[in-house]
Amino acid sequence: MADFTPVLKAVVPAAGLGTRFLPATKATPKEMLPIVDKPAIQYVVEEAVSAGLTDVLMVTGRSKRSIEDHFDRAYELEEALHAKGDEERLEAVRESSELAIMHYVRQGEPKGLGHAVHCARQHVGRDPFAVLLGDDMIDARDPLLTRMIEVRNQYGGSVIALMEVEPDQVSSYGCAAIAPTEEDDVVNVTDLIEKPAPEDAPSRWIIIGRYVCDPAIFDVLDKTPPGRGGEIQLTDALRTLAGMEASDGGQVHGVLFRGRRYDTGNKLEYLRTVVQFASERPDLAPEFMPWLREFVAAHDDA
Repeated sequence: MADFTPVLKAVVPAAGLGTRFLPATKATPKEMLPIVDKPAIQYVVEEAVSAGLTDVLMVTGRSKRSIEDHFDRAYELEEALHAKGDEERLEAVRESSELAIMHYVRQGEPKGLGHAVHCARQHVGRDPFAVLLGDDMIDARDPLLTRMIEVRNQYGGSVIALMEVEPDQVSSYGCAAIAPTEEDDVVNVTDLIEKPAPEDAPSRWIIIGRYVCDPAIFDVLDKTPPGRGGEIQLTDALRTLAGMEASDGGQVHGVLFRGRRYDTGNKLEYLRTVVQFASERPDLAPEFMPWLREFVAAHDDA
């Protein structure tokens, strides 16, 4: 196994405006919308921590203060719960503030995901780091990020998570041209295209919101012009890295993910995620599932 600097830091871009969820996100960050009783962003931080990344930088924007508050101590609330003897809720409230060492930086202008990642440069320094997008949730039973870090430790360079979709879905994502390796779940990434037309897509493998980036990406982002949508695209910077020599921090590998992923970036997928999580909760499922069956049956009859 090659000797590479270990991955210890995570970057979570959370500066988006959440326009798909207006008016709910007028004053509440979309990352704070609950999946049952826990905000979506907490699941993402828990994923980073479970992969050994306890140094987490949140890239935020205006009106995102509640994210910082969520991962901070809430002494008055804790005292009130303690006085009532409600230890279960007290533990749940404290859990988020004890997950990781949290840091925050603001993305002053909405210039795209590439720009958001570049905002992490001072904190990350010359170390490799993971990027986790808050819209994508990976099931805790599928240790995707852990596998990606293993691949980085083995090959160096950068690593992206890839998932196969139907041809009519590729135009909503970054899409990868890939070549096989000796490992079934690892590929060489030879090219990347941001949101291609279906006929221009090099494959059906799209980038989902997990990356392990070599620090060389910062120098590339410095020179990456605005791309699709007039924004600085992380996909474009990774495409450049894929064509660079490994000795310069180039080379991109992909991990083919065939597990459970939840997309909370639009209303329909968000609702599906809430229902799936509620259906698997032992404290909710015994009552929720019979009601759901009756509701669906009545709806079908109607």
